[in-house]
Amino acid sequence: MTEKKAHGQIRQGQLITTYGPGALIDLPKDSAIIGGLETWPQKNDLDQITEPRLTDKLRVMTGVLAPELYAPPPARTDPGAPNVGIRVWRFPEWFVVHEDSVSAEKERSRRLVHRKSLDEKGRFDGREVVATRFVRACPKGHIDDLDWWRFVHGEDNNCKRQLWLDEHGTSGDLSELSVRCECGARRNLYEAAERETKPLGFCQGRRPWLGNDSNEECNQPSRLLIRTASNAYFPQVVSVLSLPDHESEVEKIVREHWEDLHVVSSVNDLAVFKKKSVIAEALHGYADNDVLKAINDLKLGKDTDRDIKSVELEAILAAKEGFGDDVPIDLDFHVRRLPEHVWRRSQRLQNIEAVIQLHRLREVLALIGFSRFEAVMPDINGEYETDVERAELAAEPKWFPAVENRGEGVFIQLRTEAVMEWLERPAVEARLDKLCQGHIAWNKARKAQREFPGGPYILLHTFSHLLIHTLSVRCGYPASSIRERVYAGYDAERFGVLLYTASPDAEGTLGGLVQEARHIEDHVVDALRTSALCSNDPICSQHEPGRSMERRYLHGAACHGCGLVAETSCEMHNDYLDRALVIPVLGERDAAFFEGVQ
Repeated sequence: MTEKKAHGQIRQGQLITTYGPGALIDLPKDSAIIGGLETWPQKNDLDQITEPRLTDKLRVMTGVLAPELYAPPPARTDPGAPNVGIRVWRFPEWFVVHEDSVSAEKERSRRLVHRKSLDEKGRFDGREVVATRFVRACPKGHIDDLDWWRFVHGEDNNCKRQLWLDEHGTSGDLSELSVRCECGARRNLYEAAERETKPLGFCQGRRPWLGNDSNEECNQPSRLLIRTASNAYFPQVVSVLSLPDHESEVEKIVREHWEDLHVVSSVNDLAVFKKKSVIAEALHGYADNDVLKAINDLKLGKDTDRDIKSVELEAILAAKEGFGDDVPIDLDFHVRRLPEHVWRRSQRLQNIEAVIQLHRLREVLALIGFSRFEAVMPDINGEYETDVERAELAAEPKWFPAVENRGEGVFIQLRTEAVMEWLERPAVEARLDKLCQGHIAWNKARKAQREFPGGPYILLHTFSHLLIHTLSVRCGYPASSIRERVYAGYDAERFGVLLYTASPDAEGTLGGLVQEARHIEDHVVDALRTSALCSNDPICSQHEPGRSMERRYLHGAACHGCGLVAETSCEMHNDYLDRALVIPVLGERDAAFFEGVQ
C-alpha cells in the first residue's frame, strides 16, 4: 500500500459527513482511501472549535478522557502558501487494464493486475489501468482487496497465473461478470455476493486508512462491496446546538487546561500540577476546593446525564416573547417566541402551542467513527449508545474533526395535552401497532436491536418532512438545505420540531426562513392539504410495513411522492414516516393528529 498526496479538493463539511477517515474516494487520477487522523496536519495547523457540551458528550461516548475538536484544513487560497492538506492511501491495489479489442457480441476481457505489476508511470505493459470496482469489507468498517486467486481457485490451489475479468454484456451487473484464470478456472462474480457460503472468506481486520500493520482481530465474514456504492461509508456524526454559556470562571479555566487537570482527584494532586507556572498562573486566586469541585463536575459531566436534545429544548422553550429589531446579545443563539396574534390567524391549528424564531444559531458537528453496509443511527435524542460498534478514525484517537455551521430556524411546538389525548385513541394505537410490526420485521431482517421511536416521534418526523416541502417554496432556500431536529421526549412530555438552515461559509444566513414563522399557519395548512393525497395513492396510503414485499418496513403511508426528503435534510435517513398519523389519508381516516383542517 502506498501513500498518495492529494490531487483534488473537497469541502470541509464533506470531511465530516461524506469523506472522513476510512472513506473511499475517486481522485482525478487515482482511487484512494482517506487517511486516519495521524496523517492529517498537526493540531497547531488546524483551527480548534470550542463547544463544551459536545466534548462532554464525546468523552462519555468514546472513552477519550480529554477530547478536542478541530476543523479540517481549509483550501489553500494563496499559491505561495505551504500545502496543508490531508494525505490519502492508494486503495484498492488491484486494477483492470484498458484493452483494445471488444467482440461483436459486446463481450470484453480485461486483465486483473496488482499494483506491484505496474511500472513507474502506473501502467501495465504501456496500457492505462483503472482501479477495480470490487473490494471486500465487513460492517465493523474493515476493508481489503479481494483475494482474486483464492476466489477463482479455492483455498487449496496455489496457481498465480494471469487473471481476466470477462464482461458478457454492457450493464456491468454482477450476473454479466466472471473472473477467469489462464489455467482454465472460472467463477461468476455474482457468487461473491452470496453471504451464506462465505465465498470471500473471513475478514482479516484490515484498516488501510491507518496505514500498514494496523490490522485488528475480526471474526466477521467478508462481504462484497462496490467501492462507489452508498453503503461503503456511514459516518457517525454527533451534532449539538450552541447554547448560552452559564459556566463560572473557574469552570472555564479548568476546561481550558483539562488535558493536564483531568487526572487530578485530590488537593495533593492539584498541588503537583500547580508547580507548572502556566497552571499556577491560571488558577491564581481560586480556592483549591472550588477548583476540585469544577474538576469533579467536569469528570461526571454536569449535563451529560441529560440527553443532547433535552438541554436544547429547554433553552428554546425558555425564549422570551418578542420580534422586530432587538439586538442579539449572544451571536451564537438568539431566540424569540413569536407573539401568538402574529402567526395565529384562525382557529384551525389549535394543536399548535407556540412558534419560536431562532434568528441566530450555531451548530457544531463532530465525526466520531463510521461503519459500512449498515448505518448506526443515533437515537431520537441525538445520541449513540456508549457500546455501539464503530471503526476508529485513528489508532489512538485524542481529537475529532468537526465543523461549525451558522444559520437560522423556526421551531414549532405541539400542545402537550393534544399529543397525549391523541395517543390514547384506539385508531392511533392500532396504527402504531402496525408500524411497530414493521419495526420488528426490520430488526429481524437486519439482525439489529434498534428501539421503536414511538408515536410522537413518527408524528413529528412526518410533519417535519411535509412542512419542509412547503417552506422551501417561499423561504428562498431549496428543500435539500433545510434540516430538521425532532424533539419528542417522553420524560418531559414536550414535543416540537426545529427546521433550520446553516452554512459553514458565512456568519449567518439571510433571514428568509425565520421570517416565514409569521406565516406558519398558511404553511402548515398547505402542507396538510397537499399531503392528504399522494400521487401514488392508494398504494402509498394502504402500505402495511409489516407485510412489505419491497421491505419498506419502516414506512407507513410515505413514499418519494409525498413524505421523503433529501438525505441531507433528514436526521433519521428517511425512516419512520407515516402520513396517516398526521392527516386523514385514503383507507385510514381516524389516526390523524390534525383533523378537519381546511
